[in-house]
Amino acid sequence: MKKLSDQEIISSVLKGNDEDFKYLIERYKDRAFSLLKRILRNDMDAEEALQDSFIKAFKSLKSFKGEAKFSSWFYRIVYNTAMTKISNRKTDLKIVDIEFDDNDEPINDLSNLYDENDTEFANLNSTEEFINKLLDMIPVKYSSVLTMFYIDELNIEEIAQSTGMTISNTKVILHRARNLLKSLAEKHNLINELY
Repeated sequence: MKKLSDQEIISSVLKGNDEDFKYLIERYKDRAFSLLKRILRNDMDAEEALQDSFIKAFKSLKSFKGEAKFSSWFYRIVYNTAMTKISNRKTDLKIVDIEFDDNDEPINDLSNLYDENDTEFANLNSTEEFINKLLDMIPVKYSSVLTMFYIDELNIEEIAQSTGMTISNTKVILHRARNLLKSLAEKHNLINELY
């Protein structure tokens, strides 16, 4: 059986075949969940936000014009759903500061991002576990852009569309995020794990 394109699935759903929406869910659920986990840093909240995102996408499918890729359009819904969840949960100060700003300053002081005596790395067995641990240590605005670029394989323009940032700001955030991740890996003597 031929793999249907996003547009073919969307056309089928819009013609009344609601069941076909499951193909879009299957195609995007893992990557969307990964991004939501990275932003919300809580599995239960990420699962709830994922369900909300798919419901919003289904209900708004008629408004999808096809000017951008479905994935970019859907990631915008996912991102906005995560931001709404964060704004409703202001008690967790660690993730409140996620707004993307063209005047965003780089992080130069890494001391508050890691614990010198952190022994959790000793129990990690794979490169993916090391990278996820490092990503959990950096601010969400950086880890979410890294996740979208490297894991979800979105390009700069798609990340900008998904987050509402400018393309130039997306490039700056991605550059700073890479440098921050590398600095943390060096501080933990884990640089070999990244390469």
